[in-house]
Amino acid sequence: MSTFLVTGADLAPQAMALLEGHEVVFAGKTPTEDDIVALCRVHNPEAIIVRYSKVGAAAMDAAPALKVISKHGSGTDTIDKVAATARGIAVVAAAGANAAAVAEQALALLLACAKSIAPLDARMHTGQWDKATHKSVELHGRTIGLIGLGAIGQRFARMADALGMKVIGFDPFARELPDYVERVELSAIWQQSDAISLHCPLTEENRGLVNAQTLAQCKRGVIVVNTARGGLIDEAALLAAVQSGAVKSAGLDSFAVEPMVAGHPFQGQRGLVLSPHIGGVTGDAYVNMGVAAATNALEVLNRHTAEA
Repeated sequence: MSTFLVTGADLAPQAMALLEGHEVVFAGKTPTEDDIVALCRVHNPEAIIVRYSKVGAAAMDAAPALKVISKHGSGTDTIDKVAATARGIAVVAAAGANAAAVAEQALALLLACAKSIAPLDARMHTGQWDKATHKSVELHGRTIGLIGLGAIGQRFARMADALGMKVIGFDPFARELPDYVERVELSAIWQQSDAISLHCPLTEENRGLVNAQTLAQCKRGVIVVNTARGGLIDEAALLAAVQSGAVKSAGLDSFAVEPMVAGHPFQGQRGLVLSPHIGGVTGDAYVNMGVAAATNALEVLNRHTAEA
C-alpha cells in the first residue's frame, strides 16, 4: 500500500476508486506550502497529487519515499521540476484532461470581449438601451493569434476556425497542425492578430511575455485572452494598454497572484472581463483530471515496483 498526498480537499469518486487499497491524505481546501511540507514530514507519501499550493524542494526533502508528483491538470509551474529531477522524482501531468473546458472558457472570454457582454448587461440592468450607440466587433474574417498549440490551443483553434476566423499560431514544440492553423513566428502574432489567446505553459523564459514592448507591436484595439497562467502577462503593462485604448479589451482567467485580493488594479476597470481561474473547473474536467492524475501516479509507482 502506498500513501498519496492530495494538495486539496477532495478527488473525484472515479479517481478515488482507482486509489482503493492505498492511503489517501487530503491537505484541505487552501493548503499553504508550509502545510504541504508538514504533511510530507508526517506521512512520507510515495505520491503527491497536486491540486493547489506549490510543491518545492522542502516538501520533497520531507518525504524521502516520494517517487512521483502528479498534477491534477496540465500546468506544472507550481512544481519545482529542477528539484524533482535532482532527486529522481517523476513529474507527470494530466495533459488534455481539461482541454475542452479551458478552450470553452477562452471562447467565452473572447466573445464577451468582442461583444461587450459585461458592460451592456450592466447597463441593461439599470434601464439603459444602447442599440443606437453601440457597435460590437465581428470576429468572422478577423485574425486570431494563438501562443501555444497543445491540446487546449488546438481545440480552441478549431472553435475559432468554425467562427470563420483566420487562425495563426506559434508553438516551437508543436509538430503536426491542422490545415486551418498557419504556423508563424512569434513576431507575426503581435503584428497580425486582431485577437491573441494564450495557451502555453509558464516558464522562466516566457514570464511577462505580454508586456509593454510586445503590446506596442500589436494592432491598436487588439483583444487579449488568457486562460493559461497569469505570469505570462505584465499586468501593469496590460492595464496601461487597456486604459489607453491600445488594447480594446482583455478576458482573463488567471492572474500573477491568486486569489485576487480586494484593491487589485484590475477591479472596476472598464475593458477587462475577469473570471477566477475556473476555465478547467467543470464537472467533466474534475473527473477527467482526477482520473488522469491518479492513473499517471499509479503508472510511475507500478514501474518502480517492477524495477525493484
